[in-house]
Amino acid sequence: VLLFIDNIFRFIQAGSEVSALLGRMPSAVGYQPTLANDIGALQERITSTKTGSITSVQAVYVPADDLTDPAPAGTFAHLDATTVLSRQIAELGIYPAVDPLDSTSRILDPLVIGEEHYKVARGVQAILQRYKELQDIIAILGMEELSEEDKVTVARARKIQKFLSQAFFVAEQFTGTPGQYVPLKETIRGFKEFWKASMTTCRKVLSIWLVPLMTLLPRLQL
Repeated sequence: VLLFIDNIFRFIQAGSEVSALLGRMPSAVGYQPTLANDIGALQERITSTKTGSITSVQAVYVPADDLTDPAPAGTFAHLDATTVLSRQIAELGIYPAVDPLDSTSRILDPLVIGEEHYKVARGVQAILQRYKELQDIIAILGMEELSEEDKVTVARARKIQKFLSQAFFVAEQFTGTPGQYVPLKETIRGFKEFWKASMTTCRKVLSIWLVPLMTLLPRLQL
């Protein structure tokens, strides 16, 4: 069984309204005091059994883009994987605008995906996290004030951001850009090169590993 829920936040809102009509005292941020129980009662019913399996794909509205809000936070606790869309990444013209730092998956484990895949994924996340920490310094003081190591990190991170984008086949009629498919093995190898690339080799990495992504090359220029 494949179950789609759009949008789980509506269920939470409905529970909040019913709670208010019953005269219950609201909890944090105005939600019903039984928020955790309500979410758990629904999510725990979506489970596989010996006689069948069920997969649920849920859209979760995040109020004010705050992932710590009780509603989305309570929902995420029951999910095996989350894909978080970011306004900031969309503003950069990178699609799909997925935030790799906020997105999670329980199968990101070396026993499931393999040692190489796991190490590359964690290495890429570390680079993006460091770049995120440096953005305020870059905005105020500029790139010149960074150490050589941080400059290399910024160069890697910016290339990784572009490499995370992909031209969708379903969006071809709107963008005019042909859709592209890159096998998982090639994707891991490409990220591995970016992860270990120096400032001088970033351009070489692009020419080697972005051949299947020719439509992205104009956006990947230094």
